[in-house]
Amino acid sequence: MLSTQSNQKIKRSSSSSSSSSSSSSSPLRSLHCLQLIAISVLLCCSASGYRAQAQEVKMASSDNSYQVVQLPGTRTKLGEGPVWDIDTQSLYYVDINTPSVLRYDYGENRTYSAKLAGASSISFIVLVAGQPQHFVVGENNRVTLIRWDGISELASHVRVLADLGPSQSHVRFNDGKIDPSGRLYAGTMQLETLGDLFAQKEGQLFRYVNGSMVVQKRNVSISNGLTWDEPFNPLRMYYIDSAALDVKAFDVDANGDLKNETVFYDLRVNGAHPGYVPDGMTSDANGNLYVATWGGSKVMKIDKRQVFSTQKLVLEIKIPAEQVTSVAFGGPQMDELFVTTSSNGEKPAPAGELFKVTGLGVKGKPMHKMVL
Repeated sequence: MLSTQSNQKIKRSSSSSSSSSSSSSSPLRSLHCLQLIAISVLLCCSASGYRAQAQEVKMASSDNSYQVVQLPGTRTKLGEGPVWDIDTQSLYYVDINTPSVLRYDYGENRTYSAKLAGASSISFIVLVAGQPQHFVVGENNRVTLIRWDGISELASHVRVLADLGPSQSHVRFNDGKIDPSGRLYAGTMQLETLGDLFAQKEGQLFRYVNGSMVVQKRNVSISNGLTWDEPFNPLRMYYIDSAALDVKAFDVDANGDLKNETVFYDLRVNGAHPGYVPDGMTSDANGNLYVATWGGSKVMKIDKRQVFSTQKLVLEIKIPAEQVTSVAFGGPQMDELFVTTSSNGEKPAPAGELFKVTGLGVKGKPMHKMVL
């Protein structure tokens, strides 16, 4: 692991007393043992599930308009791909580099994680329509259907849906999402071990169709955030290639192919690099975009209702981790924003933790499930 986890320190106070006889000390010793057992049970957590309310970190915005809470869970190397499941009231996400799939149980306030045999990376996870406990993931350079009960320490392969093959062994999948019609869009990027990710354009954006990946966009550096302008215009998609430093917009035709690419929002400041890059993305029920910033310690809310040429940054949601990777709305009322982060590069805690933002005064939209 690139970053070491903080160890929770538990202080216990003790008192000593003298015993006048063995008949009086024996019950005291028994009581003491029972107390220690009870404490041990309360402190115990399984390898796959972790509860730690005592470690929660809270921070509020300067104007008290929102609050950020660190949620209990295993600290990730590269947390990504959050997706809220209304049916189980859970947030599913991944740790790309461990790799593992994770589930934050809202009711239990607890996170479970599982490994997938043979995976060197797991980049996204999406829900599957009509198939509880089944998920589609980006595994290495292929798309795979897996089964996981959300609790066990191991997830299992069901079948490979699509494989990019040996010619694309130098790339891996990155972000992937399901559109309002139940179609999977997912993109790739060059493997981190092969050089500067921003200097090459080996990635592509695909749409899954009956066992194959149909190219939608070529010459991509780091294929990232996706969201759709629903309920206003479900045939309008927003997309991020991190190296491009902008959010692109596309029209989607009846087949699901992308056309009419335009720059929707440019992150450059007076034409210059802002010091961070856009990463994952979602949108609220009003159509506004929420863009995670790798290196920016924040989520940007972009008001899409402005005149097309003047989209406006209306809020910067500060996150206590530099590498903010992705976002998704969830919670019982769909009004809480979940934020994944990364600890890559020996970033100090709480980098790599999962956060929840409340008090934004907006609601998200139910996330779609893949139709197989």
